[in-house]
Amino acid sequence: MLSDISFIPQITVLAAFTLAAALLIVTPGPDMTLTVGKALTQGRAAGFAAMFGATSGIIVHTLLAAYGLSALLAASETAFLAVKVAGALYLVWLAVQSVRKGSALSLDMKPEPRRGIARVWLQGVAINLLNPKIVLFFVTFLPQFVSSGDPGARGKLVFLGFYFIALSIPAGAAMILTAERFSSALKRSPKVMKTVDWLFAGLMGAFALRIVTAAAK
Repeated sequence: MLSDISFIPQITVLAAFTLAAALLIVTPGPDMTLTVGKALTQGRAAGFAAMFGATSGIIVHTLLAAYGLSALLAASETAFLAVKVAGALYLVWLAVQSVRKGSALSLDMKPEPRRGIARVWLQGVAINLLNPKIVLFFVTFLPQFVSSGDPGARGKLVFLGFYFIALSIPAGAAMILTAERFSSALKRSPKVMKTVDWLFAGLMGAFALRIVTAAAK
């Protein structure tokens, strides 16, 4: 039997996180643009290099968010709650931007010099680490699945971050292996991307409402 401070969340929490993560993974962004773009212009090896570069960046974000937020929780549950409420406002902003501006995926690939696999990997790391939206997102998204009174919060935050990566790799690999068909399908059916935008907006709005109602109790 798992102890109360197990790093594995309850099955209901894990199921909710899985559903949320799955939608987030297929929501277009800079990482997807780079990965699909490299696969189309330089081949699958470059696509995988870009994907693993972005994954390396997510590992850094996960560890920084987990250790920073767990330290904040240890110092003050009230401060941790304040971060979650501030996160709710940010999630609402993301929802509005998703509907207003649409996906961040660009399928118009411009010719560029071919780069070595190592440089493509570094490009993936840089795009991920230097994107302030990703920093804010991990700080606001991960805490929604951890209780402020949980003594195992740090372990759960780390677990969820790496679990997110485990879910994203197969999806990314599928996009790389079918990059040409994937991009062609999206160009033929822009409504698909719009539907994803609305689903993303609904998810972020639901999280924000959940935080606000929990804080009001």
